[in-house]
Amino acid sequence: MTLHLHHITGCSPAPLAHYLKALGILRIVAQQKDGEARGWWQDEHFCLLTTLDRAGLESFFLESYAPSPFVSPWNKGSGFYLDPYPALSPIEASSAQRFQRLRLGIAAGRAEVTALKQADSAVRLVKAKTKAKKGMTPAQKAAATALKKYPEYKRELAAAEKVFTGLKADMFTPCQTAWRGEHRTWMDAAMVLPDAGKPSWPSLLGTGGNDGRLDFTYNAMKRLVDLFDFGSADGHPRAMASGLLAQALWRRPSNEFVTDAPIGQFLPGGAGGANSTTGPSGDTYVNPWDFLLMLEGSILFSARSTRRLDPGAMARASAPFAVRGHAAGNATAGREETKKGEQWMPLWSQPATIPALQAMLGEARIQLGRQLADRPVDAARALSRLGMARGISSFQRFAYLQRYGDNNFAVPLGRINVQARPVARIIDDIANWLDRLHRLAAGDRAPARLVSAENQLANAVFAALTHDNDSSLWQGVLLAAASVEALQATGTAIKAGPIPALSPNWLLAADDGTVEWRLARALGSAAAGYDSSGRAIDPIRHHWLPLQPGSRRFLESDGRLMRDPRVIIAGRDAVADCVALVERRLIEGAQSGHRRLALVAAKGCAAGPADLAQLVAGKVDLVRLSGLARALMAVRWDQWRAPSEHVPESRLPSPDQAWMVLRLAALPWPINENRSIPVDPAIVRRLISGDAAGAVEVALRRLRAAGLRPAIRGASITAVAARLWAASLAFPITRRWARAMARQFDSTKLKEIR
Repeated sequence: MTLHLHHITGCSPAPLAHYLKALGILRIVAQQKDGEARGWWQDEHFCLLTTLDRAGLESFFLESYAPSPFVSPWNKGSGFYLDPYPALSPIEASSAQRFQRLRLGIAAGRAEVTALKQADSAVRLVKAKTKAKKGMTPAQKAAATALKKYPEYKRELAAAEKVFTGLKADMFTPCQTAWRGEHRTWMDAAMVLPDAGKPSWPSLLGTGGNDGRLDFTYNAMKRLVDLFDFGSADGHPRAMASGLLAQALWRRPSNEFVTDAPIGQFLPGGAGGANSTTGPSGDTYVNPWDFLLMLEGSILFSARSTRRLDPGAMARASAPFAVRGHAAGNATAGREETKKGEQWMPLWSQPATIPALQAMLGEARIQLGRQLADRPVDAARALSRLGMARGISSFQRFAYLQRYGDNNFAVPLGRINVQARPVARIIDDIANWLDRLHRLAAGDRAPARLVSAENQLANAVFAALTHDNDSSLWQGVLLAAASVEALQATGTAIKAGPIPALSPNWLLAADDGTVEWRLARALGSAAAGYDSSGRAIDPIRHHWLPLQPGSRRFLESDGRLMRDPRVIIAGRDAVADCVALVERRLIEGAQSGHRRLALVAAKGCAAGPADLAQLVAGKVDLVRLSGLARALMAVRWDQWRAPSEHVPESRLPSPDQAWMVLRLAALPWPINENRSIPVDPAIVRRLISGDAAGAVEVALRRLRAAGLRPAIRGASITAVAARLWAASLAFPITRRWARAMARQFDSTKLKEIR
């Protein structure tokens, strides 16, 4: 047996019409000609391995292909309610064997619509009374139009519509009970019928096979009439069918497209309309084969199995790989409606038979722990930990967006690779927080700035989960989370709570080795001290947010943030924030009787000489540093284990001696048991005013009183640099470095500090 490999370049992962067309080709060939046919995705097109050669494949579709019975009698636009029947009648009158299933499907639909059609006709007759007709006088036309205002007319129309609505609502159960065969398979793909209640509609096929006024099934019948001669004994293809098939399969150029034939949400680029071409408006051009094979592929997406696997899932998520809509990961997100959600279409790189593909779509779940991932961020979390099996290499993401009134379009939003990223599990720390923020931002009264901040955070998380491990992406998540928390400080979205506790793994994932990162780690871990278990004592986070004492929860009263005098950070100026932190700690130290600057870093996180030299030289991005530090204040520092390797501070570049004099005069502890240098708040006040010389003079007096003799006599710097020196005092240093600096000013060897 000879196998032939076909590169079907007319099928690509996007748009959705071409993706579904590929699945339709595999399904039809496997079920009607070659049961061992296999398909897979390669180099942005679909590959088909079959016993049919190129000519045989084309001949099969032209001469033998038996279309599936796409019938939706529950839709008014399905063609069952028209008289005469421009699309259904030729099919019903045909005698070709290849259309037998179509005829059976239409007959099954007619059996259910007799009473409904009569009710629909009654509604149309009532509405016809208000329509102006040819031959009417102006007075008669005005009278007909005015009839809509009369109560008698409204009651008559309401009664007729009630009968129609009741019959239509009760139509699905008889179809579910009586239908068998291919038309029942179509029904299972088009809707979900629960045990009780109204049917729900998977977004892939609109509302039961139609999108607004466009009925997919009726248009499928018309496309069949375009391609085949139903009056012939064998259903012979029309003259243009061969060229259009070559275009659909191999992208061979053709100018025989059907115009004014809508394709719905599946091919946005071919929808036509305003601004779709060089002129003010463009026509719709459709290849009938694209439309038919697209629907053939959609039948594989039965909406039943995932409903059983997760009974509590939303209706649109009961379809394979369907998730809730969100702008996360979409760089061009607008304000379109996304109520229909998203669908992530699987791409696989290994040959798969149609039973294997059906099994994959039958399971059709992106698992996150014990639950299905029903949001894009959750789906990305699941894929980052290999929550998807069955050989899927990636997903093509589509969003069902509503534009131009009620028109829906399946818009491609990018490719998501299935790849294990163990570090991505750190997102679990903020997963519940993300959910709460999303619910608050989705509310009708959510302020625009909350919506924007939540979108930025979701985008940052999505980027970190769907790209190779990059510290800058994880820093982006921290910065976006800090922005949300800064917004909460104004009283917005406080029900979500502050950034939850973060594991120390964030410090590894986001470490890019920059000065900003190391200084942010020092500031973020700053506290009055650390106990024997590594737990922070009075962390500086209380100066950024009103928090309950010893807790990570907001301090609230009557649903609002309470005013806390300890909260002194405005968040507008990073230098001013650091200065305010230093001032507040000095005030609290004086109130407690300890004249010290109570700022100590977690083990291994203190600021180093080289980094502080960059800071006081004005070479550090303080805005980024401050945002990172704010997020790192949520780290569980008691679980942090500092790396053992370090470079001795004495060997690193340091700020000049005038700055070191100031730093030694503002320590959180004595240099040793015999030498303590009380902090004088005047040092900070003078630096804030720009008087660096006066600040150094006060610091020198303190050091001399403690027995240290610096060689310098003063300093002269700009007012801007003086404020930067004051801000630098907010970054904790190690005792080892403090001792090393003191040794430069003392000939006596200081005792070892343990």
